[in-house]
Amino acid sequence: MPSTEPTVTRPLRRSFVKGLLGSTSFWMVGGHAHWAEALAEESKQSYHPSFFTSDEYRLLESATERLFPQDQHGPGARALGVAEFIDRQMETPYAQGDNWYMSAPFVQGPANLGYQLPFVPRDLYRKGLQGLEAYTRQQHGKSFPDLPVAEQEAILTALEGGSLSLGDVPGRVFFEQLRTNTLEGVFSDPLYGGNKGLGGWLMLGFPGARADFMDWVNQDGAAYPFGPVSISGETA
Repeated sequence: MPSTEPTVTRPLRRSFVKGLLGSTSFWMVGGHAHWAEALAEESKQSYHPSFFTSDEYRLLESATERLFPQDQHGPGARALGVAEFIDRQMETPYAQGDNWYMSAPFVQGPANLGYQLPFVPRDLYRKGLQGLEAYTRQQHGKSFPDLPVAEQEAILTALEGGSLSLGDVPGRVFFEQLRTNTLEGVFSDPLYGGNKGLGGWLMLGFPGARADFMDWVNQDGAAYPFGPVSISGETA
């Protein structure tokens, strides 16, 4: 499992969007509010999860949206199809732990020994989402997606800080997995289900899988004028 140091989500987002305001790519997403709404509607209508249940998928959409929310800079995780990306990942060898050593004993040791739990990513998600749902219903009387944004963020903050556990799954471990996969879904090639409309790349000013940059190699400081293109040839 990836091991990353979690950071506060909104400052994280601002940190990589901060430099875009004067770039060509930022102004290509003018009217982004309508664009984000259209992406979200398209995603909602066209995808049915294959691994997660409908309730788990709804929770996943809400949690990832809080980690990468829509704001004045562009669309959030829901519009970008992050939950779809994660659902598709659950059917891959990665999520099934095919290249992991998963034999007992499972003893939680010091951090430098890395991940020691008996759960591959798909099991971690299933147990984590079920634990999160049970916690919110017990403590708040509602499912996570039905809570006010402030309460959702407080719960995610508790997970990040390690003060909340989800049954057998440590809250911080689940948070790191969710945060890592959320960012992967935002910025990966749309081939994998996320980054709808190349919205993540537009916010970064990333040109994508263009085959030729030779005309721009020696133009130091010049703004690159073309939008991103995906592996499949989709353009923004």
